[in-house]
Amino acid sequence: MSIKDNLLEIQSELPKGVTLVAVSKTKPNEAILEAYEAGQRVFGENKVQEMVAKWEVLPKDIEWHMIGHLQRNKVKYMAEFVSLIHGVDSLKLLSEIDKQAQKQDRVISCLLQMHIAEEDTKFGLNQSELNELINSEAFKAMKNIKIVGLMGMATFTTDETQIHKEFAQLKSIFDSLKSEIPEISILSMGMSGDYNIAITEGSTMVRIGSSIFGARNYS
Repeated sequence: MSIKDNLLEIQSELPKGVTLVAVSKTKPNEAILEAYEAGQRVFGENKVQEMVAKWEVLPKDIEWHMIGHLQRNKVKYMAEFVSLIHGVDSLKLLSEIDKQAQKQDRVISCLLQMHIAEEDTKFGLNQSELNELINSEAFKAMKNIKIVGLMGMATFTTDETQIHKEFAQLKSIFDSLKSEIPEISILSMGMSGDYNIAITEGSTMVRIGSSIFGARNYS
């Protein structure tokens, strides 16, 4: 099936109110343009340099999402254009985004990344770190970032019960955060392998790559 066919099939399955982020990391511009021609406008990258290179040459109405782990020294390269940063997992990173957004006279939307998986390799905040961050004076003073929701990744496992449990936990954190930050609306959880489970647990944004572009890695 073509990228267009894959995309249309996935879009037809997604409930109203769930945003599809097409994960275009490592994919060539031609593949992104094929998805673009089929109507897709939101793309996710996990490397800043690759995202900048694509932003420079691809249509300007594309919304670029930074979905990978982000180093503070890379923020300045994408502050001019990034639409949403998914993986904010520290106050230091948030401060840097705020600083770089201010230089660009922009407000950058961010998702706080929560650690819900049983694996140690996944990044993210725990509940007490989240509380500490949003109640800190430094956070309250920031004017150029906007927290619009949460993001999290489930454990890489075939145990669907566990995946359900982890996504449900994130949804519950999201619901309680809403009383602190009423304007949050995005719960980014679910990738190619588990997005259907994520949606049943309340996800409003899914990150899908291989099911759209195929598993082939373009060198």
